[in-house]
Order: sequence, then structure tokens, then C-alpha cells
Amino acid sequence: MGIRELAKHLNISIGTVSRALNGRGDVNPETRRRVLEAAAELGYSPNQSGRALRQGSTNAIAFMLQTYSGAELYGEPFFMGLFGGVQQALGRHGLDLIVLLNTPDGDQEAQLRRVVERRLADGILLPWTRRVDPRLDYLLDRRFPFAALGRSLSGGEHPWLDLNFEQAADVAVDRFVGFGHRRIGLANNGHDLMHAHILLDGWRRALARHDIAFDESLVRTEEMTEAGGYRLASGFLEQGPLPTALLVANERMAVGVYRRLNEAGVRPGRDIAIIGGMIDSPASRFLSPALTCFRLSLHDLGVKLAEALLATMPGHAESYDGLVQDLWPLELVPRESDRVVPGG
Repeated sequence: MGIRELAKHLNISIGTVSRALNGRGDVNPETRRRVLEAAAELGYSPNQSGRALRQGSTNAIAFMLQTYSGAELYGEPFFMGLFGGVQQALGRHGLDLIVLLNTPDGDQEAQLRRVVERRLADGILLPWTRRVDPRLDYLLDRRFPFAALGRSLSGGEHPWLDLNFEQAADVAVDRFVGFGHRRIGLANNGHDLMHAHILLDGWRRALARHDIAFDESLVRTEEMTEAGGYRLASGFLEQGPLPTALLVANERMAVGVYRRLNEAGVRPGRDIAIIGGMIDSPASRFLSPALTCFRLSLHDLGVKLAEALLATMPGHAESYDGLVQDLWPLELVPRESDRVVPGG
């Protein structure tokens, strides 16, 4: 039932019904009571699009996702798990999540400007931040509510959440060294994303803590896909000798690494120790040997990311503590892929 039918049922003008539903003080208390009781009894549903138009809002939050060639990132468990938590938090405020994809060769900055200038959403969530990211500076300059999934040197004081990649590097290197490894390699993301720089820096610092010199030949980068991992492992095989232990940034890359190493007669978990991935996806569990990796609650991360944005939005900020800039902890899941003693 809409407002027109509700007004007809009560034999009251549409304007009076509207003011009563919106809590206006110029409505007789008895009339307001009748309107609210009838609305509840008859299942009145407000026209949200009309209300949003009048209030200058969309009641929608845009998650802007840039896909990468061959990666199909929007289908990964990472984002599917994250979206559930984001929507749960937004739903408490009557907001909905929309996902705006951009193709690998698309201009996401132009897409972002369209969203802001046409007011297609009330706020924006941005993943895959870059070291220098003009998108963040643009949103800050326009005073448009946003939160980032990832750190950046850009954007001034803005809300962000990020996985604790430094912690992952520390834990992985400590574990490798504990098994006796000194020749430790890194399979990293090849796109110019901030988290790839952070992981590399954390890995180098972790090696330095154990007095292991940085060897550039033990670092390779590729796209975060099975094919990328396959090519990356091929590069290690061609240059030789292989690292005795390898930290892989992404579990999909690890699948490709496993495949290529096995083809070459190098057995993960027997001939080379591998730790890989940050989310304990099904791929991690069903590889043979099962992949030692990290995990986190994607749902909880999504809730916190949405709340970081809500804390910046008029009408919602009062429900939250303020600016959020937090690192999300990662838990090691020990399995069989890294229990290799070099020379053993």
C-alpha cells in the first residue's frame, strides 16, 4: 500500500498523512496516532525513491571494483565474503550496497567522477588502493564520504582498513627460519597496489631481523591468478637455483605455483616450503599438500569497513566513534606445505 491508498482509507489528505508519517509537529496527535496505526495495520510501504529524491540521497553505497586482466576478482571468495558483512552494517541504516565494476582497461577515475557528480551513491568504498592514488585526493577534495580498503600515501586523513601484511611477512619468515631456511623467496602481486609494496617491505624487514641479506633474484611479481602463479614459478625454475622456501601473496597464485613446480618434478611440501594466501579459501584446503596460509573473518572485516564509512556520513556518524584507521589481524593456519627442512 502506498501513501495515496493510505490517505484514501483514512479520508485524510495526502499532505497530512505525509506530515504525520514524517513526524512533523504541525499534525494533531490523534491524527498522527490514527495514521501510524493504519500504516502498520495495512502494511504501508514508503516510496523510497521519491523520498530519496526529495532528501537528495540515494540510500546506496557504491563499492567500486577495478578488475584486472584474467583475474576475475569480483568472483573471488574474498569479495563475496566481504560484501555480506558490508551489507549487514549498511542494512541497519536502511542503506544498500551496489557494486560498480570497471574493466581492466577502463578509467576508474572517470567512473568515480561520474558517481560523485551525478550523486549516484551517498558514499563510496574503494579497494585496491595504490601507493599514490588520485582517487582518494579527489574524494577528499570534494568532501564526499568514503572509506578505503587499503592504505595509501594519498588522501590525507581518511578512514581505511587494511590487512596486516607486515604481520603476515613476520610470521611467515619466522616460521621458515624456524625450519632452518635462509634462502626465502617472495611471490608478490605484480600490479602497482599499495599492499604489494607493504608486503615486500615487511618481508625485507623480517629477513633483516634474522640477518638474511636481501636477494632481489628471490622476488618475483605476477598477476594474482593461477596463470600468474604458473608463470612466476616458471621464472624461478628458469633462473635457478630455487629458493628453499616461498611466501606467495595469494592462494590463487599458489595453485599455479604448485602446478608448475610439480610439472618440473619439484614437490611442494617436500622439496620446497610454501606459505600462501590471506583468506584460507577452498583452494588452500584442497591443494596437495594442503597449503599453510592465513585467514581472517571476511564478514567481520566487511562490517567494520562499512562502519568506517558510516562514521563519516551525516545522519549516521553519531552512532560511531570517529575516524577509523586500523590494521586487520591475520591468523596463521599451519598445514603440510611448509614443513620442509632444507637439505632434509
